[in-house]
Amino acid sequence: NEGQGDKLRFYLSKADEAGAEGDRQRVLMQIVQELCKRPGLNKCGFDMPTIYIPNPNKPSRCVNQIEEICRTIEKTISQTVQHTLNALERDCLLIDKATRQLLEEDSEARSNNFHARFRGALLGLAGCLLPFFLLITLLFGTATARQVWSLVLGQEQSQALELYVRPVAYAWSLVPEDHTLTVFFGLLCLSIVLLLMASYTFQTKPTLSKKQKRQLEDRRDYVLDVVLEKKRQLYEEYLRQSISEHDLS
Repeated sequence: NEGQGDKLRFYLSKADEAGAEGDRQRVLMQIVQELCKRPGLNKCGFDMPTIYIPNPNKPSRCVNQIEEICRTIEKTISQTVQHTLNALERDCLLIDKATRQLLEEDSEARSNNFHARFRGALLGLAGCLLPFFLLITLLFGTATARQVWSLVLGQEQSQALELYVRPVAYAWSLVPEDHTLTVFFGLLCLSIVLLLMASYTFQTKPTLSKKQKRQLEDRRDYVLDVVLEKKRQLYEEYLRQSISEHDLS
């Protein structure tokens, strides 16, 4: 009563059976006294129309406002139906827009994930090749390593092996002997940095599965093809009924 008091309407039904006009006035006074006790219903300009079903065999002098009330109810129902149908169309369009936005965001996330994986693979490959290069360098690239392999394999086998590792040996020949350890540990740190960057770059965004995408598309198609079309049919039927009632009146 307190929250929706303005929306409540009261009617005196069976007003023709309330007796004479004085009796109806006493009934109305009793009702008003009861309503005044309730918060939210105690307001100025209180109106209580009298309604009853006319009986040809029992005429009454009481004013019957039932037709006016019926017109008010029909008008309210008509406005509610029209508002509901319009809201249904808006909801269908919102669902379509939200679904399209989700699919576009998923497509963009997949594209970003592909580029992230590609960059991560390149960084990871570089980070893995550097330790391999350092291992070959440690085993075959330095002058000390060549002397060790000459003692182990012999001069001829050592020279044959040197043919395969000559690029590595050439690269290290460009580095001064005093800076070999510095370059070695510098490349090792660079390899670690590249592997960490690859791990960070490999972080991908969540995407929809094929089943989820198919469900979204199916629901969107159902809303657009079935629900929205049903709304248009109901709206056309509502307009036909409104025009027919207007012509009859």
